[in-house]
Amino acid sequence: MNTPRLSWFKIAPKAYQAMLGVNGALAGHTLGQRLFEIVQTRVSQLNGCAFCLDMHVRDLRKLEVDWQHINSIATWREVGFYDARERAALNWAESLTRLAEHHGDRDADFAQLQAVFSDAEIVDLTVAIAQINAWNRLGVGMRLPVAEKTIA
Repeated sequence: MNTPRLSWFKIAPKAYQAMLGVNGALAGHTLGQRLFEIVQTRVSQLNGCAFCLDMHVRDLRKLEVDWQHINSIATWREVGFYDARERAALNWAESLTRLAEHHGDRDADFAQLQAVFSDAEIVDLTVAIAQINAWNRLGVGMRLPVAEKTIA
């Protein structure tokens, strides 16, 4: 287990409170909790944030999402059990998380969203993706530890 680098939330409490404020604003999101957690999990996988990945997988289990669906989030394109909304959201999450790898036109990705989400849902999804990317960077950068404990 790696040792945490800095207790950033103690050193910069205003920044921490601002991050929590965005989380609070997202609490009333329009996406449905399962979809929200699937996206949080995928972005955390892409960014290699062990702390956030552990937390969001636990949240999926609390929602009674089965292990096959959780284990297949990384391979969502290869399996047939994610619906059109989940697929569009996962595609958008990957597109916005991998900005450096894909500087091209995102119109096709956005059109896929518009086919299954309202404008408010697209904004909620985009803010959620931005927020989990910020949390992941803090988790990875400050090396937030993951406690070893069973996931039900």
